[in-house]
Amino acid sequence: MTINHLTQAHAQEIADHWHYPGEYAFYDMTADPEDYAEIIDEKARGDRYFEVIARGQLIGFFVVEPSDEPDTLELGLGMAPVLTGRGDGAAFLRTILTYLQSHYAKRWLILDVAAFNVRAQKVYAKAGFQPISTHQQITNGSTYPFITMRGPWPEEEKA
Repeated sequence: MTINHLTQAHAQEIADHWHYPGEYAFYDMTADPEDYAEIIDEKARGDRYFEVIARGQLIGFFVVEPSDEPDTLELGLGMAPVLTGRGDGAAFLRTILTYLQSHYAKRWLILDVAAFNVRAQKVYAKAGFQPISTHQQITNGSTYPFITMRGPWPEEEKA
């Protein structure tokens, strides 16, 4: 898998064509006008958005931002709808964590996950993330419960 800055073409693909089944449609970019506007605007994305490519295909993206917590980076991520629920999440996350370890110097990572998304919570927990708080978040035209999870900074793999 390779990681590059998110291209405009791939941002548009994610925003307009990635549609998740059932309750996971919550993650469609078209479900939240603010998320949609940010991902399709190159200036709004800045240098914070990245794409993950495997076998020449876009399989996911992630965004990183500094956190209000000291020595902490906030991570947001999304995987192509056709790949979710098939057991590929751990490898996808591991690729992102390895990239972050080699490009950023922090101690902690945090991420927010919708409370209903137990599938993602399990992937994050297996990677060492632990729930640290819950909160209500305004998104997609309403307010939803979210869980904030924190994980230790990924260590370099031992040879």
